[in-house]
Amino acid sequence: MAEKGFFITFEGGEGAGKSTQIARLERKLREKRYDVVVTREPGGSPGAEAVRAVILSGAVEPLGTTMEAILFAAARADHIEQVIRPALERGGIVLCDRFVDSSRVYQGATGDVDPEVLAELERATVGPFMPDLTLVFDLDPQIGMRRAAARRGASSPDRFEKETLDMQEARRAAFLAIAAREPERCMVINAAHDPDTVEDQVTDAVFAALAERVARTFNSGDL
Repeated sequence: MAEKGFFITFEGGEGAGKSTQIARLERKLREKRYDVVVTREPGGSPGAEAVRAVILSGAVEPLGTTMEAILFAAARADHIEQVIRPALERGGIVLCDRFVDSSRVYQGATGDVDPEVLAELERATVGPFMPDLTLVFDLDPQIGMRRAAARRGASSPDRFEKETLDMQEARRAAFLAIAAREPERCMVINAAHDPDTVEDQVTDAVFAALAERVARTFNSGDL
């Protein structure tokens, strides 16, 4: 965990509304004069965005999920060094659409990549830069897939949007399992509500976490 900045990740299945809520939270934080960086995975830095294009096109799919996991890890390493680390070291708040939990779910829980391989990749790329707060957007996959289809319009579904409803259900369960295992980091957001209600959940969770950070820092005498 970075000593100065605050790292928030947004996780969940397809069509859960993460991008909408990141934009709304960014606006609220900027109104409070916070230094905010909004980014995403895969992507976020020029090198990682190039990897994103390859992965989401489906070109890597024939090579298997282990190779996909390795590419995600390479993109994440570049993303951390180029974007996340500098922002946190200067005391900024980073809002990231997907991070390591998506690898745990998409390549691990539902991709059959060896858990030890994923753990080694995580240790090598993430290091001390685990999120301070992870918001897990929980939504019935049937609703999420309808939302995703409406969002993309006439465009073709990407590598992950095209997969079966059973696969999306398994991913939902995997995200919830992570949240249950790590309650000190993860907060489940009910994404089935209207955007304003979801925004209220996000706002409450984030500002409570920030207040806790300030109180902890004050009590430790580091202010």
